[in-house]
Amino acid sequence: MGLRELIRTREVTAAEVEDCARRALERAHDELNALTQPPFDPSLAHEPDGPLGGVPFVIKDSGPFAQGVPFTIGSRAINGAYAHVDHDLMARFRAAGLVALGQSTAPEFGLSFATESVRYGPTRNPWDPKRGVGGSSGGAAALVAAGAVPLAHASDAGGSIRVPAASCGLVGLKPGLGRTPCGPASGEIAFGQLVEFAVTRTVRDTAHLLDAVGAPTVGDKYQAPGPPRPYAEAIRTDPGRLRIALTTEPWTGGTVNGQVAAAAVTAGQVLEWIGHAVTETRLDVDGEAVVEAAMLTVVTTGGAVLRGTPRRPDPSKLEGVSRRVLAETEEFTLLDVMKATEAQNAVTRAVGRFFQEYDVLVTPTLGRLPAPHGTLNYDHSGHTGRSWLRRLFTYGPFTATFNVSGNPAISLPLGQSREGLPIGVQLVAAHGREDLLLQVAAQLEQAVPWADRTPPLYVG
Repeated sequence: MGLRELIRTREVTAAEVEDCARRALERAHDELNALTQPPFDPSLAHEPDGPLGGVPFVIKDSGPFAQGVPFTIGSRAINGAYAHVDHDLMARFRAAGLVALGQSTAPEFGLSFATESVRYGPTRNPWDPKRGVGGSSGGAAALVAAGAVPLAHASDAGGSIRVPAASCGLVGLKPGLGRTPCGPASGEIAFGQLVEFAVTRTVRDTAHLLDAVGAPTVGDKYQAPGPPRPYAEAIRTDPGRLRIALTTEPWTGGTVNGQVAAAAVTAGQVLEWIGHAVTETRLDVDGEAVVEAAMLTVVTTGGAVLRGTPRRPDPSKLEGVSRRVLAETEEFTLLDVMKATEAQNAVTRAVGRFFQEYDVLVTPTLGRLPAPHGTLNYDHSGHTGRSWLRRLFTYGPFTATFNVSGNPAISLPLGQSREGLPIGVQLVAAHGREDLLLQVAAQLEQAVPWADRTPPLYVG
């Protein structure tokens, strides 16, 4: 990473970088409403000599993550809750030397593709403040896109890294199941569908960060095989001629905006020009099975709220969908869990068979351009958990399947709309092949560079 090299060579000091980032975060928050509280003072403890020592970042308000730091999960009903121990990934972030300077906004309970909680209000998109930033890692994406920090902690249970990355013009890698740690309080989260990592601006930064934190800890229930070489080295090597599948046809319902579909098709053409074999095809996955399996994420989130907060949330302070989610969590039976895990198994096996024939799948990340505020109204009392998932999947139909199956997937900012809005293209690979995913991403970044694109609201 460039900042780390400047600090290492003493062209700047870590204190100067931190001071600059603090001022940038405050400016970005004033414009975008992307922090839950003022920047941490002092920053959270970290190892200054780590491989990313001195690089500023922010953590996400998604639950207990950093010891002693309060969290609200975007809810007016949660107060006085804080992490008693570090999440294993937070411990890795500290050891890598990342300087945590703040906490980014997220929708209530993280169950939306719109970061517009009643508690904090809408987080605005630096490309167009009238539009949203996606969710649930929306505040993180807004701050990185605006240049306040080079990377930010994010998590993904149905698209919550990739959707904000696509909305804000960033690189968003969802590692595969078992690639990043999920302890110490859990062996898996949401039946393996939730993964923690980050959003960044470049494939290089994503590779370096995954090298620093991307390994399971002892006792993790799922452990992905280690890469044959460091990811930062892999992105400089040619993966050879690959079998690339391309589809713009959603399998969970809904339609795809023409400009969004065109960006994915163009990415396929670029890959063909690079030398890969590209085939337009269809992913044969049952969309209703994806919805049924994703209910495991919904009720696990509800259970985490009920078990992990100091007092039961006041229903009158909850947004409409959250209120229904907590009720459904308590109504969910063992037979419901069995039905959902059977659906997850069906999806996982269908995706596994697909990647016996193809090396990489290319799809749009979203089905639409970044949505105006209020499009995904989470404070609506008429939804059930399933109806809300179907609503989300009409907006972002391509992401959740690979949380259900556990495959690594990445969103790249390869397109731009006529209105100047970013368009993300998703790449997916077989389980354990983050190295291949990053190699192809690096080829696309070189062929269709995006480094010179900055949003109108930029503080970097």
